[in-house]
Amino acid sequence: MTTATPTITHRKVKVKFNFERYAYLFMRMSGLVLLILAVGHMMIQHVLNSSGNLTLIFVAEQWNSWGWKAYDIFLLLFAIPHGINGLRNVLEDYIHNPGAMKVINIVLAIFVVATVIWAAIGISLFDPEAARQAAQGLPN
Repeated sequence: MTTATPTITHRKVKVKFNFERYAYLFMRMSGLVLLILAVGHMMIQHVLNSSGNLTLIFVAEQWNSWGWKAYDIFLLLFAIPHGINGLRNVLEDYIHNPGAMKVINIVLAIFVVATVIWAAIGISLFDPEAARQAAQGLPN
């Protein structure tokens, strides 16, 4: 009596880069982070502090600390790409031309990168003392 040994075939599956899968995961993860950051921002700026106190001097006092600057930069780093990715999803529902969508995706990506860099530089280089001096010259 002979026994047959089954032959096992091994093959490697190459998984292609799937932008949509990563965009989907980014939306979910950034949504969780934004839930904490945005709700925290609203609580600090609009619940714990009166809306009447939100002046240039208040911002200068807050941004005198790198902790607050970092908080706002992280909020910016998640909010802008999250929102633009949502816009991209909506546009893909209505624009069916692949060439046009590719151009739109490139333009949106450039916009996100430029806006995040520009705003992060603006926040990090904010001079609280210059803002206080400028606010003293403003009429009440």
